[in-house]
Amino acid sequence: MTIHILRIDASTRRTGSVSRDLADRVIARLGDATVTNRDLATPLPLIDEAWVSANFTPADQRTAEHQATLALSDDLIAEIRAADTIVIGLPIYNFGVPAALKAWIDMVARAGVTFQYTETGPKGLLEGKRAIVAVASGGTEAGSDIDFATGYIRHVLGFIGITDVDFVTADRLMIDAEGTIAKAHGQIAALAA
Repeated sequence: MTIHILRIDASTRRTGSVSRDLADRVIARLGDATVTNRDLATPLPLIDEAWVSANFTPADQRTAEHQATLALSDDLIAEIRAADTIVIGLPIYNFGVPAALKAWIDMVARAGVTFQYTETGPKGLLEGKRAIVAVASGGTEAGSDIDFATGYIRHVLGFIGITDVDFVTADRLMIDAEGTIAKAHGQIAALAA
């Protein structure tokens, strides 16, 4: 059975990127797939006042200008909706996610579209999907007190309804590149296809 993968690369490096290499290997491990690529090295615009105004205008009251302002966000959300699995290449920059990935998150986390508020708290609307996050870092150990990336991405994905999340980690590359890459390759081999 062919699955549909949305691949999101957050590394600014198009060549020599460990997170991109890991994402390649994850996708190869998953087998027969159709892949939609979203490369954030070509940056998305940041949300601004016009975007926020359009987003908080009720859908039935939006002007053509509002709709044009939200068109890219709508396209990004459609990419997630169409996917069975999301593969994210996540380098850790200065203890957190790259700004380009934060811009993507700001575009896809939309009240009433990808999550809703309920009496018991927010509920994600993009359920039934799997995410695999391929993490690379120079010195930040994944899951440590100074890692503000992996917990954040897990939370954001869960917030929009994606709770089946696996991590492949090549962390602390500046300390033991060979060992940490071998560990990540082992994690990929252990992933359920």
